[in-house]
Amino acid sequence: MELRSEVFKGELRHPGGGFAPASLRLEVRWDPLTGHTARLIESPDPLFPPNTYDLAALAAATQPDCPFCPHAVEVATPKLAAALWSEAAQDSGGDGRIGRGQALLFPNLRAYAKHSSVAVYGTTLHYLSVAELGQDARLIGDNLAAQRDWLRAVWAADPAAGWASVNANHLFSSGSSVFHPHTQGAATPVPTTMQALLAQVPPQRYADYLATERRLGRRHLGSTGTIEWLSSFAPLGPAELRAFVPGVASPVELDDDRLAELATGIATALGLYGELGFESFNLALYGAPPGTVGYPLNLRMLVRSNLTQAEPYRSDATYLERLHWEAAVDLPFTPEVLAERAGDRFRGSGGKS
Repeated sequence: MELRSEVFKGELRHPGGGFAPASLRLEVRWDPLTGHTARLIESPDPLFPPNTYDLAALAAATQPDCPFCPHAVEVATPKLAAALWSEAAQDSGGDGRIGRGQALLFPNLRAYAKHSSVAVYGTTLHYLSVAELGQDARLIGDNLAAQRDWLRAVWAADPAAGWASVNANHLFSSGSSVFHPHTQGAATPVPTTMQALLAQVPPQRYADYLATERRLGRRHLGSTGTIEWLSSFAPLGPAELRAFVPGVASPVELDDDRLAELATGIATALGLYGELGFESFNLALYGAPPGTVGYPLNLRMLVRSNLTQAEPYRSDATYLERLHWEAAVDLPFTPEVLAERAGDRFRGSGGKS
């Protein structure tokens, strides 16, 4: 398999060197699976500076109003619908919610999919740095287990909703609207744009890609046993890592051993991110309908900018935009409302509608 790339060079007169001639370098890479292009820009400027924000103070400031903390979670978060709860009730840890270890899962109040969930790592764990999360594979594994068990209940109650994913927005700069660390599950009859693209990749191309990266060795990070990890050749964002789980198409098909192995890999990746100075990330575990032959369950994760401003901010790009290529329009301005608010201002005398 050819890993295609092309380098482009340009010139300018740089203000930092007395306007002497300077060169610019851009490398365009084509993803060997989907064909999308990525641009690797040579830049001497630290556009992703280390974290300087007092996250512990921000955690303390956001905790009193947090709906996921012990003082509020029982009354502020919803419960699973009766049909799903009957499927998930065994050893679930509570009425209408799924508990695994410290993890607690409940429905998402925002319908990002036909079936949408939130799983906190622990109700008492309002603040987890990336480094702390990277040191506790068990914590990650329990969270993944809660999401898997919820997806199994969804699959049993609604077999048409076979397009499943497990995702994360960690901290406000990743698009999270709640400081408390959590993951989000989704199950729907309609794949996201990225799920559809990945499902269209021929099985042999997956095999060729992994074989090529193993042979080249520059980006192949190794295997945790049965799961292979790579540094992405054509990343969707900064410091992107990828994982491939052969023989499994959906999170619902993960047995306990594979799930624990995946959690170990994610923890290792987060440990790396922490060492590199990053505190925010997005993650997506892309599933296809259970039983899809030749499709490997696969994962992408990438870092987001650190909080350095005087006030914290919430990015409007979440895992959906960055990793699924889907817009999540959660403002009250639907296309119809926007058109209504626009009124006649575009209906000038020189045009007709």
